[in-house]
Amino acid sequence: MADTPSTPRILAPHLDAFQNRTIRLIGRVTQLRGETATIDAQGTVTAILNRDAHLSVGHAVEIVGKVQGDLSVRVLQSTDFGAEREFDFAAAEALVDATHRYKEIFYSD
Repeated sequence: MADTPSTPRILAPHLDAFQNRTIRLIGRVTQLRGETATIDAQGTVTAILNRDAHLSVGHAVEIVGKVQGDLSVRVLQSTDFGAEREFDFAAAEALVDATHRYKEIFYSD
């Protein structure tokens, strides 16, 4: 049985450590402009959208994507979690913290 590639959950401060890797980024959409979106994930992240990405400003989102050399994220898949006021960002940030504190459980280097 083949190993499934891991997609660790990260926030903007983790981008540098995950260049050229596929990740999951949790944040809020702050701006849409053409084929890019700006995501607030404890810092600003530029997401390069694909045709299937249907994001809305002011919504919480999880992006599965590949971190580029310039620390932007090329979107492979996105999930809209609804209006930001309905999403518990503190819980999501705690999940990301636990993911990196106990990385041997969640992903491999």
